[in-house]
Amino acid sequence: MRQLTYSIGKSFNWVGILLGISLLTSIGSTFPARSAERVQVSLDILKRTISVNSLEAYAKRGVVNQDLAPYVQYVNPQKQALLRQILLKRLEVRPIAVSQFFNTPQAEILLRRLGQVIQTESGEYGSQPIQQALISAANDPEGITLLNVLRKFPASGVRIDLTRGLQLADDLSKLIEQSNKAIAAVNEQGTTLVANQTAAQIATLPNLRQPGSFTVNKQTIQLQDLRRNRNFKADIYLPISDNINQQTTPAPVIVISHGVGSDRETFAYLAQHLASFGLAVAVLEHPGSNAQQLQNLFAGKAEEAAQPYEFTNRPLDVKFLLDELERLSQTDPLYQGRINTQQVGVIGQSFGGYTTLALAGAGIDFNSLQKDCAAINSTWNLSLLLQCRALVLPNYNYDLQDSRVKAIIAINPIGSSVFGKDGLQNINIPVAIVAGTADTVAPALPEQIVPFTWLNDPQKYLLIMNNGTHFSTLAESQSSVPLPSSVIGPNPALARDYIKVFSVAFFKFYVADQREYQAYLTPSYIGYLSQEPLPLSLVRSLTEAELKLALERPSPETVISPTKRN
Repeated sequence: MRQLTYSIGKSFNWVGILLGISLLTSIGSTFPARSAERVQVSLDILKRTISVNSLEAYAKRGVVNQDLAPYVQYVNPQKQALLRQILLKRLEVRPIAVSQFFNTPQAEILLRRLGQVIQTESGEYGSQPIQQALISAANDPEGITLLNVLRKFPASGVRIDLTRGLQLADDLSKLIEQSNKAIAAVNEQGTTLVANQTAAQIATLPNLRQPGSFTVNKQTIQLQDLRRNRNFKADIYLPISDNINQQTTPAPVIVISHGVGSDRETFAYLAQHLASFGLAVAVLEHPGSNAQQLQNLFAGKAEEAAQPYEFTNRPLDVKFLLDELERLSQTDPLYQGRINTQQVGVIGQSFGGYTTLALAGAGIDFNSLQKDCAAINSTWNLSLLLQCRALVLPNYNYDLQDSRVKAIIAINPIGSSVFGKDGLQNINIPVAIVAGTADTVAPALPEQIVPFTWLNDPQKYLLIMNNGTHFSTLAESQSSVPLPSSVIGPNPALARDYIKVFSVAFFKFYVADQREYQAYLTPSYIGYLSQEPLPLSLVRSLTEAELKLALERPSPETVISPTKRN
């Protein structure tokens, strides 16, 4: 019989530590011939043995055996149910993805962090056994669950350091608490400012969720930057009108930059919609951080999902694209007189959000990055696993800004550490940041809300999508890795509608200089647009002092979630 041996002190947050370990394992050959017979969890001086079979009986059937009974009695029924869920919660991920992930630098960091909690019975660093247990569990019909990973651990015994584990769980709890406070404050402010338009006034506005009046002509161009040995494609969406009163001047250009593991298709819906309103749209694909790069990783042809030099190559891709469009506007009859490459807006998601901020003037701050990355083993901000890869770059003052860019929208952006406060304060054009409160990849508080307070330009917007995830706004793509609905989050079609409406209004106002679209960029209109299960809030101003005050308030029992306001 396999045994679970642990030491317990006066106060033991059983659910907290298992939740922490479960979350850690969810981030992430030959298979072992034996499995762990004992799991020794150490805290203070008291020890007791619990059978893993007892845990399994408890998790699957609710049976409390004799060795588990003394401890379950101190846990209320709600937490008991949560404990059972944690033990059996399955991570939906393909075995090949788990196996190839361990070849990346990010995996090394996560394994090192896991090794602080889970070690061999002798107390040795257990990264290799953890890796083998995860791979073995991924290939098992039961899949990756906390219970199955413990069973697959390829050693006679496992030691779990509860002191460190509880610290990690406590750090996570504090992050969640602070995030709840910050989100509640933003929602509260968005609700307070909602009365600047009446429902009757809003009802008279044209519905931007419906396509505009322009026909759209899509072209694909191949770009070759010989200086960087960089080849990539871009889809160009040109607005065409049969009405001689429309499109009398060249159309502003909107560039869309995808995130890691995505491609041009994930925002094709947005490009089509923007072009139908008379904006020329260019959706480029970034080699080195696109869907093909991720496929290469899974096939063992690449070492990571995004190469470090993508931090400079991505903004340079956009610059090169704009240069090529400018050339085409002078030489190609299809583009002559139809596009204005001096009036440009950029919208990007995740790593694409980083790209937009860099083009807007945010500079890489190596001092800020070095400081934050030194503490990477104690952070729950998973985006740092990517941001810290920028330390591979030579410490140089990179010129990534493009003066042709007049306004940007950053959706779920990363950049709190790679830019830092000093880097983001260099931006002096209109910026909109979109955050999802259920984003576990680029958490809203450190990656969007705090950076929003650092922006100096008064023309700034923070759009909060409550219950939105890191993937809410992405459309399906044939070449991208499919994601389960639990990861995408609720009602992605609604999230995409939000982005269509907001981006049309934002770029029409700030790039095309059409003043009537300002009416859509108000808390009142956003409240009118807002629906469950993804209620919205919009704020125009939030200072560091106001955020600090919000974080010091007593914890709310639940996050304030605005409802649709008419």
